[in-house]
Amino acid sequence: MSKKYSIALEISGPTAMWTRPDTGDSPVSYPAPTYSAAKGIFESILWIQAVEVVPTKVEICAPIVYHGYNTNYGGPLRKGEVIKSGGGFQLLAAVLINPCYRLYAEIWRNHQTNGLLSERTRAWAGNTTSPEHAYQEMFFRRLKRGQNFTIPFLGWKEFAPDYVGSFRDGSQVMRDINVKIPSMLRQTFPGGLHSELRYVYDTDVEIAEGALIFKGQGHAK
Repeated sequence: MSKKYSIALEISGPTAMWTRPDTGDSPVSYPAPTYSAAKGIFESILWIQAVEVVPTKVEICAPIVYHGYNTNYGGPLRKGEVIKSGGGFQLLAAVLINPCYRLYAEIWRNHQTNGLLSERTRAWAGNTTSPEHAYQEMFFRRLKRGQNFTIPFLGWKEFAPDYVGSFRDGSQVMRDINVKIPSMLRQTFPGGLHSELRYVYDTDVEIAEGALIFKGQGHAK
Protein backbone atom coordinates (compact mmCIF):
# COMPACT_ATOMS: atom_id res chain seq x y z
CA MET A 1 0.00 0.00 0.00
CA SER A 2 1.44 3.36 -1.02
CA LYS A 3 2.04 6.06 1.55
CA LYS A 4 -0.57 8.80 1.82
CA TYR A 5 0.46 12.44 1.69
CA SER A 6 -1.87 14.98 3.27
CA ILE A 7 -2.13 18.77 3.36
CA ALA A 8 -4.33 21.16 5.31
CA LEU A 9 -4.93 24.87 5.78
CA GLU A 10 -7.17 27.36 7.52
CA ILE A 11 -9.00 30.08 5.64
CA SER A 12 -11.28 32.90 6.81
CA GLY A 13 -12.69 36.15 5.52
CA PRO A 14 -15.41 38.76 5.84
CA THR A 15 -17.72 37.07 3.29
CA ALA A 16 -18.14 33.74 1.49
CA MET A 17 -20.50 32.40 -1.15
CA TRP A 18 -20.62 28.68 -1.97
CA THR A 19 -23.47 28.87 -4.45
CA ARG A 20 -26.31 26.35 -4.33
CA PRO A 21 -27.37 25.86 -7.98
CA ASP A 22 -30.89 24.92 -6.88
CA THR A 23 -31.54 28.40 -5.46
CA GLY A 24 -31.94 30.06 -8.88
CA ASP A 25 -31.35 33.71 -9.68
CA SER A 26 -31.31 34.74 -5.99
CA PRO A 27 -28.59 32.31 -4.93
CA VAL A 28 -28.04 31.06 -1.40
CA SER A 29 -24.73 29.78 -0.07
CA TYR A 30 -24.07 26.29 1.20
CA PRO A 31 -22.82 26.45 4.81
CA ALA A 32 -19.45 24.99 3.77
CA PRO A 33 -17.35 24.97 0.60
CA THR A 34 -18.05 22.34 -2.03
CA TYR A 35 -15.51 19.69 -3.01
CA SER A 36 -14.46 21.71 -6.07
CA ALA A 37 -14.24 24.96 -4.09
CA ALA A 38 -11.98 23.34 -1.48
CA LYS A 39 -9.87 21.85 -4.27
CA GLY A 40 -9.57 25.28 -5.89
CA ILE A 41 -8.40 26.88 -2.65
CA PHE A 42 -5.62 24.32 -2.23
CA GLU A 43 -4.59 24.67 -5.88
CA SER A 44 -4.49 28.46 -5.55
CA ILE A 45 -1.47 27.90 -3.28
CA LEU A 46 0.20 25.37 -5.58
CA TRP A 47 -0.99 23.72 -8.79
CA ILE A 48 1.04 21.04 -10.55
CA GLN A 49 -0.37 18.98 -13.40
CA ALA A 50 1.33 15.76 -12.31
CA VAL A 51 -0.61 15.47 -9.03
CA GLU A 52 -4.23 15.78 -7.97
CA VAL A 53 -5.46 17.45 -4.81
CA VAL A 54 -8.29 15.34 -3.36
CA PRO A 55 -10.26 17.20 -0.64
CA THR A 56 -11.32 14.92 2.22
CA LYS A 57 -12.85 17.10 4.92
CA VAL A 58 -13.99 20.61 5.88
CA GLU A 59 -14.30 21.76 9.49
CA ILE A 60 -16.41 24.83 10.26
CA CYS A 61 -14.69 27.11 12.77
CA ALA A 62 -17.17 29.99 12.99
CA PRO A 63 -20.94 30.27 13.40
CA ILE A 64 -23.01 30.00 10.21
CA VAL A 65 -24.44 33.49 9.73
CA TYR A 66 -26.31 34.48 6.55
CA HIS A 67 -26.54 38.04 5.28
CA GLY A 68 -28.25 39.69 2.32
CA TYR A 69 -25.90 40.82 -0.46
CA ASN A 70 -26.73 42.97 -3.49
CA THR A 71 -24.54 43.44 -6.53
CA ASN A 72 -24.92 44.48 -10.15
CA TYR A 73 -24.36 41.47 -12.41
CA GLY A 74 -22.73 42.04 -15.79
CA GLY A 75 -21.86 38.49 -16.84
CA PRO A 76 -22.81 36.21 -19.75
CA LEU A 77 -26.07 34.97 -18.17
CA ARG A 78 -27.80 38.26 -18.92
CA LYS A 79 -30.50 38.35 -21.61
CA GLY A 80 -29.24 39.05 -25.13
CA GLU A 81 -30.80 42.49 -25.40
CA VAL A 82 -29.37 43.47 -22.03
CA ILE A 83 -25.88 42.42 -23.11
CA LYS A 84 -26.20 44.41 -26.35
CA SER A 85 -27.25 47.51 -24.44
CA GLY A 86 -24.37 47.14 -22.03
CA GLY A 87 -26.72 46.95 -19.08
CA GLY A 88 -26.84 44.60 -16.12
CA PHE A 89 -29.26 43.54 -13.45
CA GLN A 90 -29.28 43.59 -9.69
CA LEU A 91 -28.37 40.25 -8.17
CA LEU A 92 -29.65 39.42 -4.70
CA ALA A 93 -27.88 36.70 -2.75
CA ALA A 94 -27.69 35.19 0.72
CA VAL A 95 -24.00 35.01 1.64
CA LEU A 96 -22.08 33.95 4.75
CA ILE A 97 -20.37 36.56 6.90
CA ASN A 98 -17.17 36.07 8.93
CA PRO A 99 -16.72 32.40 7.95
CA CYS A 100 -13.70 30.33 8.98
CA TYR A 101 -12.80 26.83 7.82
CA ARG A 102 -10.14 24.19 8.18
CA LEU A 103 -9.65 22.27 4.93
CA TYR A 104 -8.02 18.85 4.54
CA ALA A 105 -6.88 16.99 1.42
CA GLU A 106 -4.76 14.11 0.18
CA ILE A 107 -2.24 14.29 -2.66
CA TRP A 108 -2.48 11.64 -5.38
CA ARG A 109 -0.59 10.95 -8.58
CA ASN A 110 -2.72 12.34 -11.42
CA HIS A 111 -3.47 9.55 -13.90
CA GLN A 112 -6.22 11.41 -15.73
CA THR A 113 -4.19 14.02 -17.56
CA ASN A 114 -5.73 13.24 -20.97
CA GLY A 115 -2.27 13.31 -22.53
CA LEU A 116 -1.99 17.05 -21.87
CA LEU A 117 0.97 17.24 -19.49
CA SER A 118 3.41 19.96 -20.46
CA GLU A 119 6.99 19.00 -21.32
CA ARG A 120 8.18 20.88 -18.25
CA THR A 121 5.84 18.87 -16.02
CA ARG A 122 6.91 15.58 -17.64
CA ALA A 123 10.54 16.41 -16.96
CA TRP A 124 9.79 17.40 -13.36
CA ALA A 125 7.79 14.23 -12.69
CA GLY A 126 10.49 12.10 -14.31
CA ASN A 127 13.15 13.54 -12.02
CA THR A 128 11.04 13.18 -8.87
CA THR A 129 10.77 9.81 -7.14
CA SER A 130 7.53 10.85 -5.39
CA PRO A 131 5.61 13.76 -6.96
CA GLU A 132 3.07 13.52 -4.13
CA HIS A 133 5.73 14.02 -1.45
CA ALA A 134 7.39 16.79 -3.45
CA TYR A 135 4.05 18.59 -3.79
CA GLN A 136 3.39 18.28 -0.05
CA GLU A 137 6.77 19.80 0.83
CA MET A 138 6.39 22.63 -1.69
CA PHE A 139 2.81 23.33 -0.57
CA PHE A 140 3.68 23.81 3.09
CA ARG A 141 6.69 26.00 2.24
CA ARG A 142 4.51 28.25 0.08
CA LEU A 143 1.73 28.33 2.68
CA LYS A 144 4.19 29.44 5.36
CA ARG A 145 5.68 32.13 3.11
CA GLY A 146 2.30 33.40 1.89
CA GLN A 147 3.06 32.50 -1.73
CA ASN A 148 0.22 31.76 -4.14
CA PHE A 149 -0.20 30.29 -7.61
CA THR A 150 -3.36 32.41 -7.97
CA ILE A 151 -5.30 34.60 -5.55
CA PRO A 152 -7.46 32.41 -3.26
CA PHE A 153 -11.08 33.43 -2.73
CA LEU A 154 -14.11 32.32 -0.75
CA GLY A 155 -16.46 31.12 -3.48
CA TRP A 156 -16.99 34.29 -5.52
CA LYS A 157 -13.81 35.99 -6.68
CA GLU A 158 -14.72 39.30 -5.05
CA PHE A 159 -14.70 37.61 -1.63
CA ALA A 160 -11.02 37.67 -0.71
CA PRO A 161 -9.85 35.98 2.50
CA ASP A 162 -8.31 37.84 5.40
CA TYR A 163 -6.29 34.78 6.42
CA VAL A 164 -4.87 31.74 4.62
CA GLY A 165 -2.32 29.65 6.45
CA SER A 166 -1.69 26.97 9.03
CA PHE A 167 -4.18 26.27 11.80
CA ARG A 168 -4.43 29.04 14.39
CA ASP A 169 -4.53 28.19 18.10
CA GLY A 170 -7.60 30.34 18.64
CA SER A 171 -9.72 28.57 16.02
CA GLN A 172 -12.07 25.89 17.27
CA VAL A 173 -14.39 23.55 15.38
CA MET A 174 -18.06 24.44 15.93
CA ARG A 175 -19.21 21.08 17.29
CA ASP A 176 -22.79 22.30 17.67
CA ILE A 177 -23.30 22.64 13.89
CA ASN A 178 -25.29 19.74 12.42
CA VAL A 179 -26.82 20.20 8.98
CA LYS A 180 -28.22 17.82 6.37
CA ILE A 181 -27.97 18.82 2.70
CA PRO A 182 -30.06 16.70 0.27
CA SER A 183 -27.90 17.56 -2.76
CA MET A 184 -24.55 19.36 -2.95
CA LEU A 185 -22.59 20.29 -6.05
CA ARG A 186 -19.31 18.35 -6.18
CA GLN A 187 -17.49 19.17 -9.43
CA THR A 188 -18.09 20.74 -12.82
CA PHE A 189 -15.04 19.34 -14.67
CA PRO A 190 -14.58 15.84 -13.20
CA GLY A 191 -12.89 14.38 -16.29
CA GLY A 192 -9.43 15.80 -15.69
CA LEU A 193 -7.34 18.30 -17.63
CA HIS A 194 -9.26 20.24 -20.29
CA SER A 195 -12.31 17.96 -19.99
CA GLU A 196 -15.86 18.97 -20.88
CA LEU A 197 -18.28 20.62 -18.48
CA ARG A 198 -20.32 18.05 -16.50
CA TYR A 199 -22.16 18.69 -13.27
CA VAL A 200 -21.64 16.07 -10.55
CA TYR A 201 -23.54 16.15 -7.25
CA ASP A 202 -23.23 14.39 -3.90
CA THR A 203 -26.52 13.40 -2.27
CA ASP A 204 -27.48 13.13 1.39
CA VAL A 205 -24.53 15.22 2.53
CA GLU A 206 -24.23 15.71 6.27
CA ILE A 207 -22.32 18.19 8.39
CA ALA A 208 -21.94 16.46 11.76
CA GLU A 209 -20.42 18.23 14.78
CA GLY A 210 -19.03 20.93 12.52
CA ALA A 211 -17.34 18.58 10.03
CA LEU A 212 -18.22 17.75 6.42
CA ILE A 213 -16.50 14.61 5.15
CA PHE A 214 -16.51 14.35 1.36
CA LYS A 215 -17.88 11.09 0.01
CA GLY A 216 -15.79 8.91 -2.26
CA GLN A 217 -12.61 10.22 -3.81
CA GLY A 218 -11.37 12.10 -6.85
CA HIS A 219 -10.72 10.56 -10.24
CA ALA A 220 -7.10 9.64 -9.54
CA LYS A 221 -6.23 5.97 -9.15
